[in-house]
Amino acid sequence: MNDGDRVWQQHLLGIEGMSASNIVRVLDTSEVFYEVSRRPIRKVPTLRGKTVVTLFYEASTRTRTSFELAGKRLSADTVNLSVSTSSVSKGETLRDTVLTLQAMHPDIVIIRHAASGAPHFVARNIAASVVNAGDGLHEHPTQALLDAFTMRRAKGRIAGLNVAICGDIAHSRVARSNALLLRTLGANVRFAGPRTLLPAGAETFGAKVFDRIEPALQDADVVMVLRIQRERLGSALLPTLREYARAFGLNKARLALARPDAIVMHPGPMNRGVEIDYDIADFERSMVLNQVEAGVAVRMAVLYLLGADAGQSPVS
Repeated sequence: MNDGDRVWQQHLLGIEGMSASNIVRVLDTSEVFYEVSRRPIRKVPTLRGKTVVTLFYEASTRTRTSFELAGKRLSADTVNLSVSTSSVSKGETLRDTVLTLQAMHPDIVIIRHAASGAPHFVARNIAASVVNAGDGLHEHPTQALLDAFTMRRAKGRIAGLNVAICGDIAHSRVARSNALLLRTLGANVRFAGPRTLLPAGAETFGAKVFDRIEPALQDADVVMVLRIQRERLGSALLPTLREYARAFGLNKARLALARPDAIVMHPGPMNRGVEIDYDIADFERSMVLNQVEAGVAVRMAVLYLLGADAGQSPVS
C-alpha cells in the first residue's frame, strides 16, 4: 500500500499517491449516490449519528453547498462553521480552532484554506477524518473526482481521452489534482496558458504544455477551461482581461479544433466573455451543470467511504 492509499484509509488530503483502484472505487460509489440524488426523496440513513463540520477560510458556493447537501442527504449532523463570525475573526489560530473542534468530537472535518498544506496540519492534530476542500495552490481532490465522474459518464471511459486544461494553470489547484488523477487513469493531459500563467515544472504533472491554446485543443475529447484567478494575480502576469480573452478565450472557432463530440467543462465560477464565450458556456455539450450535480454525488461517496461503519451499505 502506498502512502496516498494509506492516508486515504482515514482522510482525503489529495489525489497524489492515490491508486487507480481507489480512485475508481470512489467513482463507482458515486454512481450509487448519483441515483439517490435523483430520487423524489434524496435522503438515506447511512451516516446517522455522525457529525460533519465544514470549515471554509475561503469563499465558496459549489463546494461548500454540495458538501453540506452531501452530509444532510446521508443523515449526518452537519455543522457549517462560518470563519467570518467565528473566533478566527478575533485572531484565533488554526491550531486553536482545531483543538476546539477536537474537544467537540466531530467525525469528519472538511476544510478549505488559503495555505497549502493546511488540511494536512489539521489531520495531524485531530482524531476526525479530514477532507481537503481546496488548499492554497496545492490540491482540490473532490473537484478532480467529480470532473472524472462527469467525463466517465459523458464518454464512457477515462483511459485514452485527450483532455485539454486551459487557462490560469499556475494558480489552479484544480489543474494539479485533475492532472494527477487523469494521468493515473490513463488519460492524456494537456496544459495551455500564457507563459506567465504556467507553473515552473508543469511537465512534472505528466501533462504536455502549450503556451498557445490552439494546439492544445487539436483533437481534444474534453476541454476544461479555468477561471482567471484575479484575486491571486499580480498586474505583471496578465496585461488585460480583454487581451486574455482575445488570445485564450474559448469560442466556437477554437472549439472547432477539438473533436466534434468534445465536451466542455469548467469548475466554476465562470467569467463569461473572458475565458469562455457566453454561447460556449451554455451550448449543448457544456457539462458545467453536470459537474455541479456530480459534485453532490461524489462528495456523498467520499463522506460515506470515510465515515460509514465497516460493512455498512451506502443506502441503508
